[in-house]
Amino acid sequence: MADAAIRTASQVLELPAPLPLDGGQSLSGVRAAYETYGTLNPDKSNAVIIFHALTGDQCVASPHPITGKPGWWVRMVGPGKPIDTDRLFVICANVLGGCYGSTGPASLAPDGQPYAMRFPVITIRDMVRAQVALLDALGIEQLHAVIGGSMGGMQALSFAANWPERTRAALVIASTARHSAQNIAFHEVGRQAIMADPKWKGGDYYGAKGPDNGLAVARMAAHITYLSEEGMHEKFGRKLQDRDAKTFGFDADFQVESYLRHQGLSFTDRFDANSYLYITRAMDYFDLAEEVSGGEGSGRLADAFRASKARFCLISFDTDWLYPTIESRTIAHALNAAGAPVSFVELSAPFGHDSFLLDVPALDRVIAGFLAQ
Repeated sequence: MADAAIRTASQVLELPAPLPLDGGQSLSGVRAAYETYGTLNPDKSNAVIIFHALTGDQCVASPHPITGKPGWWVRMVGPGKPIDTDRLFVICANVLGGCYGSTGPASLAPDGQPYAMRFPVITIRDMVRAQVALLDALGIEQLHAVIGGSMGGMQALSFAANWPERTRAALVIASTARHSAQNIAFHEVGRQAIMADPKWKGGDYYGAKGPDNGLAVARMAAHITYLSEEGMHEKFGRKLQDRDAKTFGFDADFQVESYLRHQGLSFTDRFDANSYLYITRAMDYFDLAEEVSGGEGSGRLADAFRASKARFCLISFDTDWLYPTIESRTIAHALNAAGAPVSFVELSAPFGHDSFLLDVPALDRVIAGFLAQ
């Protein structure tokens, strides 16, 4: 198939040294599962990293190993596409704490049993630290760009702030410099749904049926935040699902109910509940100003970018209420205060937060133009 034609590697690399973590612990034998697309230049100057979002994976432009569906950004990555693999060498790795080959709670601990809840709590910077170690192992000293949407944008910001000499550009889409109270609240609802499922068993469910019901509810709650009211109304309204009248019961009478139930149940086939706990916690802890200053609740966001030499491009969407435009504008102001070159655009799209994954031609043009510089 065409998508598979641009797939050049699918590998798992064990990092050569223990990985220090922000929580004070370290992990030995960390594995990073990654895919690459395109060809690396002899001087290794054309490499870019794409950081994936919360429920994403390394299969950015190749078929998913479980669902068989096309890569989650296949419309954006490939020959002649905005992230052009005829010109760029694209790396996408499953994050630390994930469940697609990188070390996470389902991985085996030194005692041969799954880590489960013994896995240390991690941060966005820990995820990026693992990817920097992957770059070191690949012998890539500086990237052409770091790219990410949503949680991927947080990683791109953390990379540019904490390793300022390692990238020449940063493209941040539909993201934020710190998680808000509302974001944390939605994540907590999801985590509590998982932990309230009797089959969670304190996280020790490996080898048995996991907390699928709780994970499905977590996904349903989160998925609502990815959509816009306009998009939901246009797609579903109050239309009934496969019936002419209400049942006066608690079946999925409305199409939107059926849609959310499908999203929840299908998610349990491809994601690990414990990974969901750890990754959402990492996102909730994210505060770039605090991360760089090292102080709880302290630091100015502009200070995070003082050492950066990178160009920045920030993109938001007018219907995104999860990470609304004000979040990107705040980052743009901080970059201006730090004297960093930055461009910022708000795009119009009806899809809400998920707009960065869907067909928004203006997004294609902005990304292609920025990466061509």
